[in-house]
Parts: sequence; C-alpha cells; structure tokens
Amino acid sequence: MATSTSESTAANNAPWEVRRNPSGKHHLRRLLPWLAGLLLLLLIGWGFWPKPVIVETAAVSRAPLTVTVSEEGKTRIRNRYVVAASVAGRMRRVPLKPGDEVKAGTTVLTVIEPVAPPLLDPRAREQAEAEVSMREAAGKQAAQALEAARAALKLADADRERVRSVRRNGTVSEAERDRAEGEASIKAAEVRASEFSMQVNDFRLAQARAALARPEAGHVGGVVEIKSPVSGRVLKVMQESEMVIVPGLPILEVGDPQDLEIEAEMLSRDAVVIHAGDPVDIEQWGGEVPLKGRVRRIEPAAFTKISALGVEEQRVIVLCDLIDESPAAKTLGDRFRVEVRVAVWHADEALVVPSGALFREGNVWKTFVYRRGRAVVTTVKAAHSDGRHTEVLSGIEAGDEVLIHPPDSVKSGTRVTRRASGS
Repeated sequence: MATSTSESTAANNAPWEVRRNPSGKHHLRRLLPWLAGLLLLLLIGWGFWPKPVIVETAAVSRAPLTVTVSEEGKTRIRNRYVVAASVAGRMRRVPLKPGDEVKAGTTVLTVIEPVAPPLLDPRAREQAEAEVSMREAAGKQAAQALEAARAALKLADADRERVRSVRRNGTVSEAERDRAEGEASIKAAEVRASEFSMQVNDFRLAQARAALARPEAGHVGGVVEIKSPVSGRVLKVMQESEMVIVPGLPILEVGDPQDLEIEAEMLSRDAVVIHAGDPVDIEQWGGEVPLKGRVRRIEPAAFTKISALGVEEQRVIVLCDLIDESPAAKTLGDRFRVEVRVAVWHADEALVVPSGALFREGNVWKTFVYRRGRAVVTTVKAAHSDGRHTEVLSGIEAGDEVLIHPPDSVKSGTRVTRRASGS
C-alpha cells in the first residue's frame, strides 16, 4: 500500500521538480535567526551593564607631618639710616651712587657751604646805606656824650677833693660831703654807660655794613662735611645734584646689605598660630635649596590690604631672621622677593592620607575606601593638614586604600578598579 502511495506521488510530481527529504540541517537553518537575535540582545545587555569606574588609590600610612603657613615676603635691611642736612646752605653734588661702599665717620657723603645772601633791590640798598649812615652819626653822638660825661666826672672829682680838704678844718657839714661823694659816683657811672653805648653802636654799625656788603660767590669758609654714620653701602640717593637745602632735607640712605631680615605680610588668622622662634623655610629666592630662618617678632597691630581680587584683608607683619650663612644667601639684597613658609605644627609619626581623598558632607569629613573592588564611604576625623596630606585621627587604619579625587559617578558600593600604573 505504501509502495503504491509513493508511486502515485512520484507520478503526480513534475519531472523537473527535485525531491526534498526532511533533515537536521533544515531545522538548524530555521533556528539561525533566533540565535542571532539572542546574541544581539546579549551584546546590548553587556553594553549597558555598568562597568567598574577607573580610579586612583593611595595607601594610608604613618609618616612625619609638618603644618606650615606660607606667604610672599621680601628682604629688607634691618637698620637703615637716612642722612639729612644738619644746616641750611648750598650742598655740593653727591659723588656717590647706590651700591658704593662707605665707612663710618670716614667717608664724606657731601659738603654744605654757606649760602650767599640774597641780592638787594634799589630800595633795600638805599635803606641799608641809610642804616649805615644813621649808625655812623649815632656813633659820633655817642662819642660827644662820652666826652661830656668825662668832663662832668672831672668836675665832680674836683668838687669831691675840695670838700674832703675843707672837711679837715671842720667847716663842711656831713650832708655836703655826702652830696659831693654821690655826685662823683654818678658821673663815673655815666662815663661807663657812655662807653658801653659806644660799643653797642659800633656793633650795630658793623651789622649794618655787613647787611650792605655781599661776599663773592664760591666763598669758602665755614663748610660742613656730612659723613657716613655707619659702615655699609649706599642704598638710595634722594638728592644728587647741587642745590640750596634746608635743615632736615633727606640726602641719601645708607645701610649694611649683609644685615638682612625677612618681612612677610601674613593673614591675621594665620598670624595667631605663629610664635617667636618658629622655624622658617625661605623658598623661591632664586636658589635650589631653601634657606633657613627663624621668626623673631610678630607685630601686634594689623592693617587692611586690598587683595588682587579686590577683597579687604587684615594683614600682620611677621619679621624673620635669616640664619643661613651659606655663600648663596649673601647674594640676597634689599627688597628681594621670597616665599616664607613658617612651621606651626609638627609630628614625627602621624596617620596621613592625601588631602584629595577627603571630602566634606556638612560638618563631617568622609572618604572612599577601596574594599574588594568596591568603593565604601567611611566617616573619618581629620586634624592637621599641610595642603598635600591630612592627619586622620579615626575612621581608617594604616594600610587601607583610599580613592584620590573620585569622580561624581562614584557612590558608596560602586564597582571600581585601580588605574594601571603609567596609564
């Protein structure tokens, strides 16, 4: 029966049709689209699956930690001397230049000569000549008065001698004798007064003639030499050219460039933690190795200074002594720029982490700790910091790994992976 059925089917098929027998390959071809779709879904799911965030980590360790306060500063000579004119007169040109060496009490800085009197206009000259003539006439008058006083004295002396001779005979009373003695004494005093009047008139006449006379220009005599008060170098010349000066006019400034100190304008909130005697590192002065110094004084009064951003700041001047005696330190001069770094706290062994690993949430410091491929938020208690490293008192231990500057996508529990070294 089966044979007849197959024969009838073969009879019904056309001669050109190929006979197909069902097999396993046919079923595999039907499954290929489904397999491709499933693979595509797996690839899409793998693409959207969260990947570990690449982060940088650092180990928590124990190391020395020094907290410093840094600020720009400048050098200045400790003792500066401004040499000023002691008298009025005509100052000669100053031959010295900034940097020239001077010695105390030896180097002549400049010379001050007497200034010539002002020129007299015709009216002033006539007045001066009239004053001289008046004094000459007064002198003649005083001479005549002196002659009259001497004549009166001579007469009074004669009367007194006459009274004395008559008294011996007892014919002159005591009153007449006293009157003659008094008259002679008065006339003698008048003679002395006339002599003093002559001397006074002579002095006034000389004064009047001196006002009328005019010495020649360039008159030498009575010059004053201004010498250096200290040994050192000339720092600044205020008045170099020859000129007529008044007392107290600044001429130049001298000092010892080897006697330097450092002046730094610290913020008042930083100055309160600085104490006299704190060590100082002087950097950015031009050399490779920082210079050593020590805080000498913190001035008690602050002042207001406008920053480059236009913010008012309260600043305090902190003075530091330069204790480094190396030859390189001697190349510093007055008003040189430096950077002052004052050590205000130090610990030989502190638990430190990089400052970039800490962040604040409210008033609490936190950090991400790397644990078995995940970032775990941990609350810590931070203390001192030098800007690069921060002391941690609790929350983590030495040997823990923390994330440095984690991206915003990192949350607690996020899968992370360490960045390969050199990438």
